[in-house]
Amino acid sequence: MASQQGGSAAPPPAAPYRPYRLLQTLTGHARAVSCVKFSPDGRLLASASLDKTVLLWSAQTLTLISRFSGHADGISDLSWSSDSHYLCSASDDRSLRIWDVRSPAPDPCVKILRGHVAFVFCVNFNPQSSLLASGGFDNTVRIWEVKTGRLVRTIEAHEQPITSVHFIRDGSIVVSGSHDGSCKIWDTASGQCLKVLIDDKLPAVSFAKFSPNGKFILVATLDSTLKLWNYSTGKSLKIYTGHVNKVYCITSTFSVTNGKYIVSGSEDHCVYLWDLQGKNLVQKLEGHKDTVISVSCHPSENMIASAGLDNDRTIRIWVQDS
Repeated sequence: MASQQGGSAAPPPAAPYRPYRLLQTLTGHARAVSCVKFSPDGRLLASASLDKTVLLWSAQTLTLISRFSGHADGISDLSWSSDSHYLCSASDDRSLRIWDVRSPAPDPCVKILRGHVAFVFCVNFNPQSSLLASGGFDNTVRIWEVKTGRLVRTIEAHEQPITSVHFIRDGSIVVSGSHDGSCKIWDTASGQCLKVLIDDKLPAVSFAKFSPNGKFILVATLDSTLKLWNYSTGKSLKIYTGHVNKVYCITSTFSVTNGKYIVSGSEDHCVYLWDLQGKNLVQKLEGHKDTVISVSCHPSENMIASAGLDNDRTIRIWVQDS
């Protein structure tokens, strides 16, 4: 009746949440698995470990394809180029390596980037895949030219180690988080600090990344809290709690393939999923035997990969039944 009088019909109810279940457990690393990342095209899953290796898995068959070796120390982070052809790894050996995942050569490493004077802890390709940003325990953010491997800029960014670097969707700015409790926005072209989003000293910022639409930044802090910030206004919009994050730099991410969710690892050995808008916890995935340090969501399928530390050493693949 309302629609006949010019009103609008009520929106359809939201589809009920479909829980994830464990599909498969992948083993292959000899030490803690520090990072998992699905490729942008969804065909591959890369994993990195303190065992100094990167493993490439088929995201479809969940079988091991390749093992990349060359780093002299453990690897903390990975980033994919937007065309899924290249993978960059950040290592405690103070270097970054760029790997050509299509290469049939025995050593698919095409570049080694050196310049950091302490552990390299985080890395991120810009969306154009022409630049890399890295952060390390030397408290600097470094910008590299991918084609030449040249160090373009060194930013004396923070007072303590840098825990994450991430480009916005157009590549114009970079967000960095640090153990010094601050989260800062940098102009990619000039290296100038455009904004200090958080400067609380405590707790440490353990992770920060832009939302897919570029309007928000998800920030994790070592008080078991995730916050969604509107970086242009500098206001915190949502707070997600329930997980445990007090020691490690645990990654979190956005799931957008079937509804919108926040996904995070946890020190209680679980993966947590929250409704992005409502903030409510929708599921806790159990099965790992140690801290879940890293999570990654498949770009087009309802699939999550999670990585466990030294008492676990596995990658777990979780799926929703259709």
